[in-house]
Amino acid sequence: MARNPPSNPAEVLVDHALNLRWADVPGAARERTLAFLHDTLAVGAAGVGAAHAEAVLAMARGWGAGRVAGVLGRPGVRLPSGAAAFVNAYQIHGQEFDCVHEPAVLHPMATLLAALLAEAERGAPVSGEQLLTAIVAGVDVSVTLGLAAPGALKFFRPATAGIFGCVAGIASMRAMPREMALDAFGHALALVSGTMQAHLEGKPALPVQVAAAARNALVAVDLARGGMPGVRDPLTGPFGYFPLMEVREELDAAIALLAAGHRIAEVSWKPFPTGRAGHGGIVAVQNLMARGLIAQDLRALEYRAPPLIHRLVGRPAKPGMEVAYARLCLPYLAACVLVRGGIGLGDFTREALDDPAVLAVARRIAVVADDNPDAAAFVPARAMAILCNGTQMIEDVSAQFGSPAWPLSPAERGAKAQSCLDFAGLGDAAPALAEQIQSMEAAPDAVALIRAAGVLG
Repeated sequence: MARNPPSNPAEVLVDHALNLRWADVPGAARERTLAFLHDTLAVGAAGVGAAHAEAVLAMARGWGAGRVAGVLGRPGVRLPSGAAAFVNAYQIHGQEFDCVHEPAVLHPMATLLAALLAEAERGAPVSGEQLLTAIVAGVDVSVTLGLAAPGALKFFRPATAGIFGCVAGIASMRAMPREMALDAFGHALALVSGTMQAHLEGKPALPVQVAAAARNALVAVDLARGGMPGVRDPLTGPFGYFPLMEVREELDAAIALLAAGHRIAEVSWKPFPTGRAGHGGIVAVQNLMARGLIAQDLRALEYRAPPLIHRLVGRPAKPGMEVAYARLCLPYLAACVLVRGGIGLGDFTREALDDPAVLAVARRIAVVADDNPDAAAFVPARAMAILCNGTQMIEDVSAQFGSPAWPLSPAERGAKAQSCLDFAGLGDAAPALAEQIQSMEAAPDAVALIRAAGVLG
C-alpha cells in the first residue's frame, strides 16, 4: 500500500504513546482504565488455579534465581522480571476471564499489564498516573493493530498485536527517548509469535503465547536500551507484521480513530470464564431458562450466529476434553448452565468436565454459522430450543453482556472480583484491592499500592 510521508505507522503509534498524558484522557476512559486494572488483577490472581499454572511457575523458576518482581495471587513468590511477566500473563489469560476488545478480537490487558508490572518492579518506582497512562497507551496501540486487520484471524492477536502494545506501554511509562522507543518497537517484530492452531485444537498454548509476548516485550525494550537498532518499518514493510500475519490491512483508518478517543473505553468485561464467543449463547440459555426451559425438556438447541462464533466455540463436547477445549466449546458451556444453573471457575475440573449429565445435554446443542459477512462479528445471533413436546422457544441476542453497550454494573464487577479472589484463596483481600484501585491516580508507587492489597507477591 503506497503511503505519503510522514506515514510510517510505527512512528505514529510510538509518538501517540510517548505524547499521551493522563490529564488529557477523558473521564469515561479514565474510569474504564481503573475498572479494567481492578478486573485484570483479580483475574490474574484467580489464574493460580488455571490448568497447568503450577507447571508454568515451576518452569519459570528454573530459568534462574532472583526476587525482582511479584506474581499475582501468590504471596511471597518473587521472580526475575522476565519470568514474572511470563507467569503473570499466563495466569491472567489462563482462565479465559480477562477483558476483550470485541471488534479487534483481542485481549489487550493480559499481555500489557503483566509486562508493565514486571517493568515497574525492576527500575525506579512508577506512579499510579504513569501506570494508568501506560495502560491507555498500550491498549490504544494493540487494539489499533487489531482493528486494522478486518480479515479472519490467522495469528493470535493478544500475543501478536499485544507485544507492540506492551512496548508502547513501557515506552510511555518510562518516558523513553523517541529513537530508543522506535528501536524497541522494531525489535518486537523479531520477537512476535502466536498462531491460532492451539485455538483450533483446543490446546492450552494460548496463554503460553500471551505469556511469551509479555516477556519478549521486556527483551525488545532491553535490546533498545543496550543500543541495538531495530527495524524501522515493522508493521507495513514487505516482511512486516501486516504482510505476514494478517489477511489484509486497513491501518490508516484504524489510526485515524485515535483522534476520536481511547480504545480502553471500548473494551468488554467477561462475565464468564470462557471464550468471549461463547457468552452470547450462555446468556441466551439463561434467558430461555428464565422463561421456563429446563434440561429434561430439551430435545435440541441450535445457536445460529456469525461465522466467527462457529469458528471459535462451535466444537462438539466430548469425554476427556482438556480445559482449554471446554472453555471454547459452547455446547459444554450451555449444558453447564442448563444442568448446574450457571458457569464459573469451578466448572473446569476433571470431574466437572466428565459429568455424564452435562455431556448428555451438550450432545443436543449445536452452533450453526449464519451468512454474516463481518469476520469479527459476535452478534446478532439466535438461540432456538426445541422441546420434547415439539414446542419451540427462541431467544435473540443483539448485544454481548459485559460490552460497552451492556456493561457490568459496579456491583457485578465487585462480585466478579470477589469470586476470583475467593477462588485464589484471597477473598479477604477483595475490599482492600477495590480501595487501593480508587487511590491509584495519586499513588507515588503503583506497585506498592497493589502489593499492599495482598494480591501481588
